[in-house]
Amino acid sequence: MGALASEAHGSSRYPPQLAVLLTDFGDGGVERMLVNIARGLTECNIRVDFLVKQANLPYLSTLPSRVRLIELQADREGGLLGALVAYLRTNAPEILLSAKSADDRLAVKARSAAGVATRVALRTGTNLSARLAVRGKNPLRRWLERYRVRRLYTQADCVICVSHGVADDLARITGLARQAIHVPHNPVVTPELLALAQASAPHPWLAEQRQWPVVLGAGGLRRQKNFPLLLRAFASLRRQRPCRLIILGEGRQRARLGRLAERLGITEDVSLPGFVDNPYAYMARAALFVLSSHWEGSPNVLTEAMAVGTPVVATDCPSGPREILDGGRYGELVDVDDPIALARAMDRTLTSPPSAERLRQAVRRYTLAHSSREYLDALGLRHA
Repeated sequence: MGALASEAHGSSRYPPQLAVLLTDFGDGGVERMLVNIARGLTECNIRVDFLVKQANLPYLSTLPSRVRLIELQADREGGLLGALVAYLRTNAPEILLSAKSADDRLAVKARSAAGVATRVALRTGTNLSARLAVRGKNPLRRWLERYRVRRLYTQADCVICVSHGVADDLARITGLARQAIHVPHNPVVTPELLALAQASAPHPWLAEQRQWPVVLGAGGLRRQKNFPLLLRAFASLRRQRPCRLIILGEGRQRARLGRLAERLGITEDVSLPGFVDNPYAYMARAALFVLSSHWEGSPNVLTEAMAVGTPVVATDCPSGPREILDGGRYGELVDVDDPIALARAMDRTLTSPPSAERLRQAVRRYTLAHSSREYLDALGLRHA
């Protein structure tokens, strides 16, 4: 296998204690969390390599200079597998961490082919059973996917889940002992997040909230996020009190959501700005943040809204909101697909919001520093 790896930045340090594998790079929560894990562990004096297919991608610029950013150069003979095998044989990191299905399979295959002692850690961020149920896959497809997951995860040396609900679900699917699955908190709350939240109001509605409070939703405009529920609940709420709704994000359901808003007669009070570089300035100024998802893992947007002191309401979907909100202690939980219950919870929260400081304290375990210590324990790493 003649594929090679090239160093994009960082000093030559061997052997790395942790290599983070992320070849399929988007702009979602998985990418941000893996970058934050690398950042946090580097601050704990762990030697980290970050393995990608392309180095000039979102979030990578926030990696510390001490993180060695490596581009896996896949040739025709070996492809990505060959590049990763070559990297493992040359560098032999203590642990190889991945968090996406394709990367998980690649990590397991490469470790076996390389014949090194590197431990493989797989991190999963969604409730698989809920995702399969909502997507309506036929029983055979569901069985096949569960079989593949079971086969994959039983080959890992370390399994990490983003919430206890995800861990419980994965244990049922794979047969792994529940106590063997680690559940560190996501490294969501960073100094940059809190600084960005102080930026000026990015939308005119956010400066006009005395009479027209703004409800905020955020996420990809796709089935999982269930924004039709939020629109229906908002339409009910709008009949009771003046308010506006902003939904941040882009996706294939944009046109469908626009048509639904028109049918509900709320078009003038709904804004879909698309993807924004700084959602935290919106979160910090909204009167209420609503998570309306069908399923989650540990929804970072819910944690982020609380971190900037914004009241929240969420569907009690599997998994994550119940844990973040401590069973409803820090924000109301409502049944999935019940727009009337969601509207009433939104109304109550707008009328009597909890204190911003109480919400900030509720997510203190999701800070970069706290999460990094938990990842040290989960990965069995010690300070260099």
